[in-house]
Amino acid sequence: MNDKVLEFMRKELKEGLSLLPESMQTIFKRMYSHNNLDKPINDVVDDMPEEKLDWAMQQVEKSL
Repeated sequence: MNDKVLEFMRKELKEGLSLLPESMQTIFKRMYSHNNLDKPINDVVDDMPEEKLDWAMQQVEKSL
């Protein structure tokens, strides 16, 4: 995927997650960083493989 598109998706995910309560962010961490739940949410998004970004965006949009 194009680097600019990936950057945009990660930015959108971070913004959406910042609007969600901490309890929802913890669920997101359990799904995408289950080995390190103490990792900051933005780092979780930065470390996600690109093939999971689309589904994660859908989850955040539905949660909002």
